[in-house]
Amino acid sequence: MITLLTGKKGSGKTKKLIELTHEAVVNSKGNVVCIEKGDTLTFDVDHNARLVNIEGYGISGYEGLYGFISGLCAGNYDITDILVDSTLKIGSSDLNRLTPFLTRIKMLTDTAKVHITFSVSADSADLPEEIFKMAEIK
Repeated sequence: MITLLTGKKGSGKTKKLIELTHEAVVNSKGNVVCIEKGDTLTFDVDHNARLVNIEGYGISGYEGLYGFISGLCAGNYDITDILVDSTLKIGSSDLNRLTPFLTRIKMLTDTAKVHITFSVSADSADLPEEIFKMAEIK
């Protein structure tokens, strides 16, 4: 399952992502991973979640992000939830490039049985139509 937290910059997406991370840690019977760009969430995310600063791995672009996420799933079958902050900063601000990325992620979530949440700094009205078929928009 894919969830997108949408809204303009400053609308509270990161705060909601942190809340969802805490909920996942409480409810998960497996592992929870939170991916961020930078190290701003260090003191906000529950220490039982694995917090990953993606900049430390040289990851950029949607291809790199997909490879990183699929590698996490392949390396640890116990991951139940992955939450990604600043998705457009990692991948690309071009919303049309988000669609093929989410198509691949959808296949991964179906195979690995993992729930992935992305924060996307865009109004939901600006998202391509195909995305609404693949993801829950909040």
